[in-house]
Amino acid sequence: MKLAIDAMGGDNAPEAIVKGAVQAADTIDGLEITLVGDEAQIKPFLTGQSNVSILHTTEVITADDEPVRAVRRKKQSSMVLTATEVKEGRADGCISAGNTGALMSAGLFVVGRMKGVDRPALSPTLPTSDGKGFLMLDVGANVDAKPDHLLQYAVIGSIYAENVRNIKQPRVGLLNVGTEDGKGSDLTKKAFDLMKEAPINFVGNVEARDLLEGVADVVVTDGFTGNVTLKTIEGTAMTMFSMMKQTFMSNFKTKIAAGLAKNDLRKLKAQLDYSEYGGAGLFGLAAPVIKAHGSSNDRAVLNAIRQACHMIELDVTNTISATLSEMHKEEDES
Repeated sequence: MKLAIDAMGGDNAPEAIVKGAVQAADTIDGLEITLVGDEAQIKPFLTGQSNVSILHTTEVITADDEPVRAVRRKKQSSMVLTATEVKEGRADGCISAGNTGALMSAGLFVVGRMKGVDRPALSPTLPTSDGKGFLMLDVGANVDAKPDHLLQYAVIGSIYAENVRNIKQPRVGLLNVGTEDGKGSDLTKKAFDLMKEAPINFVGNVEARDLLEGVADVVVTDGFTGNVTLKTIEGTAMTMFSMMKQTFMSNFKTKIAAGLAKNDLRKLKAQLDYSEYGGAGLFGLAAPVIKAHGSSNDRAVLNAIRQACHMIELDVTNTISATLSEMHKEEDES
């Protein structure tokens, strides 16, 4: 099992990326890692692992680069070379915490789409109150979507949840403005009808207010709505913790209470941190491509690596492709 990792992508690169990779190399059997980036900056954080190698390059795609242009012009960048390792068969999957748009472009133009997928989806696993989490797709790979795209997302998400997250008969919900049948836009109405006939456990429409309560294991939406929802959840969590901190630090009594509750508050913060579940998968590509959070620490990188390893071990890409091909075959016959 071989992974290529962009060592220069993300706010804490290369230190956090390399340290996470080292932890993975030490704890995951049969794993070989290629770190792509500036060798002089990578080497200080390595500790002599024989299953970690370096592909040297000094070119980097930054957060300010225009995604498509950067992928086409910076062919020797750490991100593009990471995707190229997958394309040319030297790696089974790849990971980057860098520019999200650029990674999506590299995934499409370099790794390529799997057969039967019109548009890949960017899909993180988000936290729920019971700690199980739910998969959401799409959260920004495609701003616009057609009903067929949402159907593909539903099938892809269901297969991933069942195979990687070990959820039997995962509940698939369609994000909408109400739970009743017939609600929503023309897009959601048509997608609803398609999902009812799909080989998934479709539970109907779900509302945003119920997502963190675990109303579904897989939540499907277009990239515009998904991105707004994701950032609202993230922003709300950050604001709530900021308000709690202000409250606990307001006087002597509350400071004592904060000291007593410190460990519990840390657990709560970790429970709301979706990087604990790994990165956001770019589902629908010809091989596993994982987008780690831009501010990932070494633990988040380790979780993203584990996620990619599970996808490779369980052959999730081919399972998704085969299921979609079977669906298209049945449509052609009917």
